[in-house]
Amino acid sequence: MRLGGRIGRALALALVVAGTVARADTDLPTKFSNQGSVANTRHNLSQRQNSGGGPTGALMDPYRNDYMEVCVYCHTPHAANTGVALPLWNRTLRATSYTTYDMLGTSTLTEPVTQPGPNSLACLSCHDGQTAVDSVINMPTRPNQVALLAAYPGGYLASQATTQNNTFLNAWNNERGPDASVHLGLNPTEALGCLACHSSNAGLVGAGAADFRAGVIGTDLRNDHPVGVRYPVTFGPAVDFNPTTATKPSMRWFDGNGNGRPDTREVRLYDSGDGYEVECASCHDPHGVPAGAAGSTFLPTFLRVANTGSALCLTCHIK
Repeated sequence: MRLGGRIGRALALALVVAGTVARADTDLPTKFSNQGSVANTRHNLSQRQNSGGGPTGALMDPYRNDYMEVCVYCHTPHAANTGVALPLWNRTLRATSYTTYDMLGTSTLTEPVTQPGPNSLACLSCHDGQTAVDSVINMPTRPNQVALLAAYPGGYLASQATTQNNTFLNAWNNERGPDASVHLGLNPTEALGCLACHSSNAGLVGAGAADFRAGVIGTDLRNDHPVGVRYPVTFGPAVDFNPTTATKPSMRWFDGNGNGRPDTREVRLYDSGDGYEVECASCHDPHGVPAGAAGSTFLPTFLRVANTGSALCLTCHIK
């Protein structure tokens, strides 16, 4: 509980929003505007550059590096993680064997399930709680980062691709607040990570910030929609699924506007070697999808399709 107390003293006055565990189609409370770009969403881990009156990021500085950029927490233009087929990936991806949905033993599951593919691992690199939100391979080489550049030329550490190295992360200097002394993630153990504050657990000092428990997936995926599950390859009266309407190498999708491109607001399936499968990014776009015209508020929980009337579910399922 010691760590939770330190976090609580620093953050008890910040980000105080009464929250409940969100359903899939109901967003968590946030001080970001959720409009315009990812910079105005909670996926802006720097908590800078937002135009929506976001939370005071300096209060988070003891617990994560403020890289002063939005995209760098996931992407880097150079020296990306080559161990995963993701675009210019900058995050640590630990080798993990997840407990998958098929291990639940339900008789309704009729298709094979594999370990999560790249388009789920991208999300799980934060949401499985094993890795700090600021655990990247390539930190920005800003001129003031004297200690970082002296110890790690280019601000780069190759072994960060699979292993979080806090000595490396500690070399970063937060310019607007204290340097991070710990690097926190979405650890399911509330006292050991972000949930020390971002939880409604009144027993934890500092609890009361926006409740992030719904985003803490862990490594046991049995209570979540299956990922790595193959989509049916044949269709007919006995198959309770809709066929996709467009195909490219490594992707099939429901091409709602018929333009032959997998647009951000269209549900898609990914083939990473085991057939076309449902992955986290099938239904979620981490950059946000406008609910209407450009500039409108993003759909809740980064959904690609609004689930009003179960519309998202019924994109794939016939019920």
